[in-house]
Amino acid sequence: MLKNINSIFDCKSDLDFLELSIETFNFQYQNNLVYKNWVDLLKVIPKHVISLSDIPFLPIDFFRDQVVISTPITEKTIKFTSSSTTSSFPSTHFVNDILLYEKSFLTSFELFYGSVHNYCILALLPNYLERSGSSLVYMCKRLIEESNHPLSGFFLNDVDDLILKIKKLKTSNQKVLLIGVSYALMDLCDKELELNEQFIVMETGGMKGLRKELLKPELHTYLKKGFKINNIQSEYGMTELLSQAYSLQNGLFQNPPWMKFLIREIDDPLMIRNDNKTGGINVIDLANQNSCSFIATKDLGRLVKNNDIEFLELMGRYDHSDTRGCNLMIDNF
Repeated sequence: MLKNINSIFDCKSDLDFLELSIETFNFQYQNNLVYKNWVDLLKVIPKHVISLSDIPFLPIDFFRDQVVISTPITEKTIKFTSSSTTSSFPSTHFVNDILLYEKSFLTSFELFYGSVHNYCILALLPNYLERSGSSLVYMCKRLIEESNHPLSGFFLNDVDDLILKIKKLKTSNQKVLLIGVSYALMDLCDKELELNEQFIVMETGGMKGLRKELLKPELHTYLKKGFKINNIQSEYGMTELLSQAYSLQNGLFQNPPWMKFLIREIDDPLMIRNDNKTGGINVIDLANQNSCSFIATKDLGRLVKNNDIEFLELMGRYDHSDTRGCNLMIDNF
């Protein structure tokens, strides 16, 4: 682990990020057995890793099949688990420093939205609340607590109570963040509930088999029309990461300074693309000091620049044929 863990939140430049990433890589190679075995399997020599593109990224499936840790599990370790279906096992992220997770999402929220104290937080996460171990529920719970607003809270099945609170908030001058899973937000906007400019609607993805899967533009068009607002925002996060990226508009995600996206070739997990073409999304999350900071996701995307700022555009998910090469390597692990 970095000698000064708070240094990740003071990252100011590409050079800072590179130095912190290489230091993190060397620590995790030495202390994370799963990651070390993966790096060795790929025949990557650690001393030759001097750039971000040299770093091997661990397939996200390992969080489902292995215990991915870089520091010992203790009685204070918290287990975050992904949602799963009857045909799959959930991923498990062992978090040995919950304060690091809190600092990551609170600092990131303030970076993109300002102080959480200025908001009323309405969390519409029925599927997540019905199970334990959700990192998203943990984050929203802390945001609700930090907001200290009397109307902030979670909503499971009591949609009528949520609608009453929304109507009350519309008569105030209060900023409101309505964050929810896609299908629940769609159900809510079907109630012909009109919002106004005080509301930020943030979808976190996820139909959970309860609605037809939609592309992001289709989903956002549906929600904008239903809520009669001009913009839908998004959060890009997952159980295996302790940081989140946010899309404030146009479906383009921006990461905090201690997180970075790289795009890999679909058929070659070691090849990083340097163009704006679609490929697999690799994530460097320096907040993952106690697990693995270098994750190869199953998402597809591309990087685009606007006014010298780099954004991630999500393009979909790998299908089974796309992942066959990666699966072969996992089978040999």
